[in-house]
Amino acid sequence: MFEKLFKTSRHRSHEIDMTNGPLLGKIIRFAIPLMLSGMLQLFFNAADIVVVGQFAKDHTALAAVGSTGALINLIVNVFIGLSVGTNVLVARYYGAQDRKNIYETVHTSVSISVIFGVILIFIGIFLARPLLNIMDTPSDVIDQSVLYVQIYFSGMPFMMLYNFGAAVLRAVGDTKRPLYYLSFAGVINVGLNLFLVICFDMGVAGVAIATVASQVVASILVLMCLVKTNAPYKVYLKELKVYKDKLIEMAKIGLPAGMQGAVFSISNVLIQSSINSFESVAMAGNTAAGNLEGFVYNAMNSFHQTALSFTGQNMGARKYSRINKILGLCVACVAVTGIVMGGLEFLFAPQLLSIYNSDPEVISYGITRLMYIGLPYFICGIMDVMVGSLRGMGCSIMPMIVSLTGACGFRVLWIYTVFQMYHTLEILYISYVISWTLTAAVHFICFLFVRKNLPKNDGEILKRRRA
Repeated sequence: MFEKLFKTSRHRSHEIDMTNGPLLGKIIRFAIPLMLSGMLQLFFNAADIVVVGQFAKDHTALAAVGSTGALINLIVNVFIGLSVGTNVLVARYYGAQDRKNIYETVHTSVSISVIFGVILIFIGIFLARPLLNIMDTPSDVIDQSVLYVQIYFSGMPFMMLYNFGAAVLRAVGDTKRPLYYLSFAGVINVGLNLFLVICFDMGVAGVAIATVASQVVASILVLMCLVKTNAPYKVYLKELKVYKDKLIEMAKIGLPAGMQGAVFSISNVLIQSSINSFESVAMAGNTAAGNLEGFVYNAMNSFHQTALSFTGQNMGARKYSRINKILGLCVACVAVTGIVMGGLEFLFAPQLLSIYNSDPEVISYGITRLMYIGLPYFICGIMDVMVGSLRGMGCSIMPMIVSLTGACGFRVLWIYTVFQMYHTLEILYISYVISWTLTAAVHFICFLFVRKNLPKNDGEILKRRRA
């Protein structure tokens, strides 16, 4: 009866059976909607900046919105990291066809998403100004920046609910519906941006309100999906509660991911400060090229999430023989994606960079960054896929330590040593490639170590039991 329920739900829904059959086609089917979701998110975020920059009467509005990104990412990343734990646990229990643990994990996830969202409201309201002051936000901008952060964080329960709900759907192979929901919410975001900023001259407040409204829409759509489904991950609103053991398991996997994201944000602030030591034209070129690289990163990151979900499900199903294949295929896919997209961006760099700024000197600086970081960006994608595979196997602390030491720690050391002796952008950019290569190599060694302690193939499970 239970197996029939799973087969029926898979047949009738958008889910992908990750534990049986050929892998490549399913990996691509899973990853493409994730790529599109990431691209759409970048477009919608860019729309926020374009609208407030073009139509707000006060020129400081654009600076106010732009100055809050690092702070928001720093705070939110810790909590969003827990959704990685949701993804891994649901995938594992779904692969094992363990209905009871799926039920407890999903209901715990939905519950804590709202609880943490409420906590974030208070963090945003009471700590926005002190934290922005610490970041030396200019006096002519800080009032609007505080307003933006406070309104933005008022929608945190909805943002958290969407992220945890989407993590549940990704864990069972459904990446299409989160894409649909994000697309619909994004259109609302852009429409409200234009309406509130142009028609009501609300500036920063208008952009923030539009963002919150889109988060409300996306979270409602995800929740309705989970409530109305007949699949094992169905949510019963009256039965929402936090199961302590599931929360602990989610925290073991998700908190290291969240802390890693937070520390990366801090290290990026330090790197940005190093870039700021050059003239403004160099900063502009770096910013434009960095935005272009964001599209490559989001495309590659879809294979990180693919490795995470596919590995998690096959761990649950005890299909250990598929884990190496999943890693190999995801590495191949992310390498091709990074090489092709990074190469195309470099090939058409003058045209693409001119969208941001037509100054030839700005474009020249942007091309330099794309040559040193954009072309070898696929190495970063390989590094992230390794992390996804390790976390899918339930190993989260090890990749966190390796990533923080190899990527963050190495770059900070590089800035205070090599960069001080050879103060050029090229030397600063080279640190990225070296750190990616070293970290990816150590992650692969960690993968071999963890994989060695698992059965080599599915048949060994029965042999061990009989023994």
